[in-house]
Amino acid sequence: MQQIGAYEAVTKEELLGRIAGLKTMLAQRGICFALIMQNVDMFYFTGTIQKGILVIALDQEPLLFIEKSCSRARRETPLDIIPIKSDQEVRKTLEDKHVLKGKGGMELDVVPVMLFRRLKKILGFDNIVDISPLIKELRMVKSPYELSQLKKSGAIVSHVFQRATEVIREGRTELEIDALLVAEGRNRGHQGFLRMRGLNQEMMNTYVSAGYTSSIASYADLPIAGVGVTPAIAQGSSFLKVRSGMPVYVDYGGGYNGYITDETRVFVIGNLPEIFKKPYEVAKEIVLDAASFGRAGVNTTELFQRACRKVKQAGLEDYFMGQGEGQVSFIGHGLGLEINELPVITARHRRVLQAGMVFAFEPKFSFPGVGAVGIEVDFIVRKDCLERVTDVPIDLFCI
Repeated sequence: MQQIGAYEAVTKEELLGRIAGLKTMLAQRGICFALIMQNVDMFYFTGTIQKGILVIALDQEPLLFIEKSCSRARRETPLDIIPIKSDQEVRKTLEDKHVLKGKGGMELDVVPVMLFRRLKKILGFDNIVDISPLIKELRMVKSPYELSQLKKSGAIVSHVFQRATEVIREGRTELEIDALLVAEGRNRGHQGFLRMRGLNQEMMNTYVSAGYTSSIASYADLPIAGVGVTPAIAQGSSFLKVRSGMPVYVDYGGGYNGYITDETRVFVIGNLPEIFKKPYEVAKEIVLDAASFGRAGVNTTELFQRACRKVKQAGLEDYFMGQGEGQVSFIGHGLGLEINELPVITARHRRVLQAGMVFAFEPKFSFPGVGAVGIEVDFIVRKDCLERVTDVPIDLFCI
């Protein structure tokens, strides 16, 4: 297999370990086989996203059917592939290998209904259940290989934030700054965009908002979404020009070899207005507290509750994680091949942290018509601590 491009190919041993992990989970729930089609899940289990279907059966080697492009798939995955001209050819192989029996599984959280119905008709098999929760659980704890990819993604973030201190200037628009930072990341090998699981879940890899634009709510599941340039997108950077004394909120997502990191810092030219000083210090206290308290064995709800206590003590509840209809219920989210993986850190999603989990932790405050401040840092869960993914300071950047 020939490696092309600036990435580190996943090994066959690692892929087979992931497949074995899913087989164990399927067997525990009485599911005999799984059909995988979504790009990210295909990449996780095979190392390629070329068009096709991966079939994982309990008593078989993985069957990787590729429709397009077979030649590229052979370069990208160490697994054997089965070339097909259409998905209708899959049925005969599965029948010959006696795969179509018992209960099957598909990623029903993302597979369109029309495709689901089509495949059931093609296969002549309709005993299919949702296996997306199993895949999410399996992907939640990262391997050493995955952590190394996330660290490389984080290195792009570190570089971009360092450059932000040089490109944020009075008179420049949010979009100009955004474009310069995107270029910095791409020159360092950024993959170009981020992936987010779910219907209508879309995300830029860079958000720059200055002053009041960071306080405007949007449909996106983000505490700070920005205005953007059109209601067709309704988020992101705008044509607003940066002024002295205006907090410039920069939320940047790194992306290396599929793996996503996500951090936020605030920059200001001159002095930060008084309204933002206390909230920024509270955000910093929350991050430092989580860093000292968090480790494997801690429940995610404890991290959320500790943060909320600090917010309440400061009297900032109405502005925490957005304001009004823009408030979100989480303070953290898992990271990996998608930006909204497990664990999710909320008041009600109880989950014990395990070594190898990776999550973004983002205490933020938004003030209507004025602006927003906050911090977002990425953590790797270790046995005795939370390890930072990047080396970017959490202090306010004064320019």
